[in-house]
Amino acid sequence: MTESSMWVEKYRPMKLSEVVNQKEVVGSLKALLKNISEMPHLMFSGSAGVGKTTTALCIAREVLGDGWREYTLELNASDERGINMVRERVKKFARFSGLDTSIPFKLVILDEADEMTSDAQTALRRIIEDTSGHCRFIMIANNISKIIEPLQSRCAVFKFTRITEDEIVDHLEEICKKEKVKHTREGLKTLYSYSEGDMRHAINLLQATASLGSVNEENVKASAGLSKTSDVGDVLKMALAGKLSDARNKMVELIKVYGMSESDFLKYLNEECYRIKTDHLSEILESIAKYDYRLIIGSNPEIQLSALLAELGKIGK
Repeated sequence: MTESSMWVEKYRPMKLSEVVNQKEVVGSLKALLKNISEMPHLMFSGSAGVGKTTTALCIAREVLGDGWREYTLELNASDERGINMVRERVKKFARFSGLDTSIPFKLVILDEADEMTSDAQTALRRIIEDTSGHCRFIMIANNISKIIEPLQSRCAVFKFTRITEDEIVDHLEEICKKEKVKHTREGLKTLYSYSEGDMRHAINLLQATASLGSVNEENVKASAGLSKTSDVGDVLKMALAGKLSDARNKMVELIKVYGMSESDFLKYLNEECYRIKTDHLSEILESIAKYDYRLIIGSNPEIQLSALLAELGKIGK
């Protein structure tokens, strides 16, 4: 699928005024851009899919004009987290040479900056100081607490809020009309529920669902793998009853046959805990959180989820 055929790129806002829901942030940024030469370094924080990277790219277009790509370095810091990335790529780009007199400054956009190592962040602080006359930085982070204080203090910090259900549903409906896709309001609300306020995820899921012919509740659930979420409750009940082999077989079926991700399995398992009547809720939730962390740090998913089911069996006794 080419970038132009991806709806998430096709309908990405090009101007600050087109960014969905972030009125306070956009208003403040527009005020800053009235005097471009005095624009400070910026830091955007907030959950995934709320418009942080899109806003940064809108700023690049509005400040640097048609040649914005030539004078903008966009990096995903989670791919290159270390000090070498800062020294080799950022420092080389941020130096003064090659700056057009009609361009106020170069722009470096560091996405997922909270994934950078402490050493890399410390090195970046020095580069920001040395190049502030001809370069501006926009740092984007889901978790601003992971950014060292000296970097935070050098930036104007903007906190992006989660997009509301009505705003996401209205935006998805607008896309459906432009793409001439049959849809129901309930189907779009189901998309919102699954995306949890992540606009990017919602648009990607919308496009996947549209390929089924109509964006209705049933097709959204089928496209998102939600049609099998009720089976997660069966896995939980079997595990608590000590039927480890049956629970594991059902879990493997959901993941390998129906394509449910391991993280989604844990998310639905967590939701099911509140639907069943049990005296061991706190113990179950603690176990789920423990194995969720193990998956995040790279442990083998099948082994860890099997161990979780075994632990649930002990809790249920």
